[in-house]
Amino acid sequence: MNPTIIAVALLLGYLLGAISFARLVGRFTMPGEDLSKTTFAVAGVENPVEMTSVSATTVMMRKGAKHGCLTSILDILKVMLPTLFFRWQYPGEYYFLLTAVAGVAGHNFPIYYRFKGGRGVSPIFGGLLVIDWIAIPVTVLTSNLLGLVLFRDVFIAYAGFTVLLIPWMWLRYHDWAYVGYATAVTLLFFLAMIPESRQYYRAWRSGELANIDVQEIMAATHMKYVIRLGQRLGLLKPNPETDTGEPAA
Repeated sequence: MNPTIIAVALLLGYLLGAISFARLVGRFTMPGEDLSKTTFAVAGVENPVEMTSVSATTVMMRKGAKHGCLTSILDILKVMLPTLFFRWQYPGEYYFLLTAVAGVAGHNFPIYYRFKGGRGVSPIFGGLLVIDWIAIPVTVLTSNLLGLVLFRDVFIAYAGFTVLLIPWMWLRYHDWAYVGYATAVTLLFFLAMIPESRQYYRAWRSGELANIDVQEIMAATHMKYVIRLGQRLGLLKPNPETDTGEPAA
């Protein structure tokens, strides 16, 4: 692989990934609002849950599904398009994997915003649409089933897909470059998740997790659509306190 092309792939992927569409959408739809901290209450937890990420989930929780989905699509495209370019321009090389990793790094730790970004879910999906789109439904559905049905753990349901990417890439390609890609984006995801992970750990240590309704906390975020799907498939029971039957905002 050419060192110059490697440098271009990494730099381009990072700089495009560092564009915060959540902030740009928020500037037009929520002028003057500080998006760096979003809190929501969860029954059974004394203190409100605080999100310090600025992402499509932030926009969705503050402004509704329409603007949240728009932000997510833009975050997907900013990684998908440069990754697609390098895969098309240099077939048989691994430049596109580097671009996809750099895009997630830029999104999570953007140089334009003092390295305070999102958690990387949409950018990871953007790269996977080029690298292996089948990985998205397989790993996401598996992690949701494990978290919601088997372990009743919101963290596994939300974050488990990134860990599952590592064995999935090996099973699919038997190529350490793909495994390296999956490992890199997983590490970037969990590094960005440190603030939320600390809150989760404190709740676990205090015993508050035993009082948390997993469906309720997930319904407060973009995972509400997963909850509704699980209810329609009969995997989850409707929660009358959190599921009003009204369409999502």
